[in-house]
Amino acid sequence: MYKYKEPPQRQQSTGPEGTTAQTAASVNRSGSDTMGATMGPVLHWLHDVAAVTLLKARRTLFQAAILFCVLVLLLWVSIFLYGSFYYSYMPTVSFSTPVHFYYTSDCDASDYALCSFPRANISFIRNERDQVMANGQPYRISLELEMPESPVNEQLGMFMVKMSLYTKDGKTVSSVGRSTMLHYRSSLLQTLSTLVFSPLLLTGMSEQKQLIEVELWSDYKTNAYQPTVGAVIEIQSKQVQVYSSQLRIHAYFTGIRYVLYNFPLTSAVIGVATNFAFLSVIVLFSYLQFIWGGLWPPDQVRVRVMIGDNTRIQQRREEARKRIERENSQKELDAPKVIGSVTDSSEFQGNDTEAELLSKKSSVVSDAPKANVPDTKAEESHESKGPEESDGLNMSDGSLLSHQTETALRQRPGPWMSL
Repeated sequence: MYKYKEPPQRQQSTGPEGTTAQTAASVNRSGSDTMGATMGPVLHWLHDVAAVTLLKARRTLFQAAILFCVLVLLLWVSIFLYGSFYYSYMPTVSFSTPVHFYYTSDCDASDYALCSFPRANISFIRNERDQVMANGQPYRISLELEMPESPVNEQLGMFMVKMSLYTKDGKTVSSVGRSTMLHYRSSLLQTLSTLVFSPLLLTGMSEQKQLIEVELWSDYKTNAYQPTVGAVIEIQSKQVQVYSSQLRIHAYFTGIRYVLYNFPLTSAVIGVATNFAFLSVIVLFSYLQFIWGGLWPPDQVRVRVMIGDNTRIQQRREEARKRIERENSQKELDAPKVIGSVTDSSEFQGNDTEAELLSKKSSVVSDAPKANVPDTKAEESHESKGPEESDGLNMSDGSLLSHQTETALRQRPGPWMSL
């Protein structure tokens, strides 16, 4: 029977395609392996960088939080100190209290006359412990009298107002008397004023009265040894008519108190800033004292630096000594082999004379001048000297060492002599 066979061309065509596919797969596999081998260190580096960055960010955030807390604390302490200073240094700016006059009434009063002069007792102690007037501070003391424009007061004319200041023991330390009266107004002016302000007068929003201010002291200063604790006010007239009265004490500031009172905001900013700077300097000095042990870096830092330099020099010397010992040990191990080859060649060939053997020995050993290890002092001298001097010394030392090793080898029996 006839069997169908694939054409050879098709079979031949399938071979290269399979090879190409395998090659492509191997190329892809190798490319992926190469990419993985390349990306592995990169990812590891990125992980390390991210960890270091996170650690630095955390440390920076922690330091910033500590610094912020310290600054807030210093600001709060600065404000507290300024407020305490202002409260303790600034006295009472103004003091006002009503004055209630009293008089005797056990007489037969006639023609609107009083039995005695109106009198009032005023205390300058607040809360039973704080004084109104500070020691050494000038004050202006005045009395305001609210008097009606009555015919009695108009006919009264001038009258005296007397004020006496006393201490805690009741001793009078100062006394003054001032005269005053109502301001003059003609009948026509009074009539016109009544007509104009009649609506207000009828509704009770205005009254026919005058406010009389009597200045008793312009710059009174209390004594620290005998502080003023009260005053007695007396109107020396039995026919005076008064609605009400007020005693006013106002302080006149000079120097720092004047600035603090007239420029409160600027003074507060300057005071708080000064306290903040002062406290910051104290905290900075304390930090430096804690870290360095003083304002300037101590000598210990310099000693540490010098110790570090000496340590590095000693490490260099130790490394150089080990390197030279390693080279010497290697050359000592190589030297017998060379000598053995020389002896073997002399035994088998028998063409070399004793002089040639000695010359070969000297030539072999001449490579060993470097075998002897110079100590650290010789190395320091080589480092301190210039390159030319060090080369000269090496050459001279090499020649000397070659002679010494040569004589030693001549005297030491070799392995061939034991045979």
